[in-house]
Amino acid sequence: MFTQIGLDFAALDDPDARFPQDAMTRLWQLAVELSGNQAIGLNMARVVRPASFHVVGYALMSSRTLAEGFERLVRYQRIIAESSDLSFRLEPEGYALVLTVHGDHLPPTRHSAEASLACALSLSSWLSGRPIQLRRVLIHGPQPVDLEPYRTAFQAPLVFGAEHNALIFERSDMEAPLPTANEAMATLHDRFAGEYLARFSESRVTHRARQVLCRMLPQGEPKREMVAQALHLSQRTLQRRLQEEGTSFQALLDDTRRELAEQYLAQPGMTLLEAAYLLGFADPSNFFRAFRRWFDVTPGEYRARLGGLLPSA
Repeated sequence: MFTQIGLDFAALDDPDARFPQDAMTRLWQLAVELSGNQAIGLNMARVVRPASFHVVGYALMSSRTLAEGFERLVRYQRIIAESSDLSFRLEPEGYALVLTVHGDHLPPTRHSAEASLACALSLSSWLSGRPIQLRRVLIHGPQPVDLEPYRTAFQAPLVFGAEHNALIFERSDMEAPLPTANEAMATLHDRFAGEYLARFSESRVTHRARQVLCRMLPQGEPKREMVAQALHLSQRTLQRRLQEEGTSFQALLDDTRRELAEQYLAQPGMTLLEAAYLLGFADPSNFFRAFRRWFDVTPGEYRARLGGLLPSA
């Protein structure tokens, strides 16, 4: 299936690898097509264990209660997936674990969210050492023809066509002590998870994106889609991560060009035309306009101030 869609299966062994959400959408669609199972996402619950989520799973295990564990899950969710939003809150009815999956160009399939809901319930029962009885299950998608897989998976009242995907837990289940609780280990796992999460912080994404831009610029102006693909991110996720840091793809591209322009013009042997093309400008006049905007002088004037010779353009 990975080969058919054009995904690198070996990348699953790389904890730093990320697949665009649209690729996952196509993967789910193909899985449904090949299996004929419209509720195939629910099968994820049969194989998931805390270790499936690496340090996040161990942080859940060491939590005092499921409520504390889910708070950690929300805090570290980006380690697991970057194209979804997770929230956990206490409501009058009980604790609500709310999930939203974002697509890129393609709307995400229901299977991705349903797999996550089923996994969350399975983890809850595994961590508690006993079955967890939900109050309700909210599913954003329309009611399917065959309800039996959903009844079997959740054993709770089902609400389809809901505003969001969510599991509603009994308050007593969420606040009961976990048999695997270990405060010292929880502190240790928090440190490991924090360090791991830092690797996917906004600044790191900006740094990686800048590296990709530097590689791509000599071939012409890079498109956001190309950079996102190189980072194993969807365009939507890349855009959101950059916005959270207070920048944008266009601003990052402009900043990268400006910094490279300073380096190139400091090299006496490089002509202005060469610098323009290395910065991805197909038309040198666009480079000259951008340079004046950056430094309020022409490239030639800038180079002269550096004490170099003014080469012929």
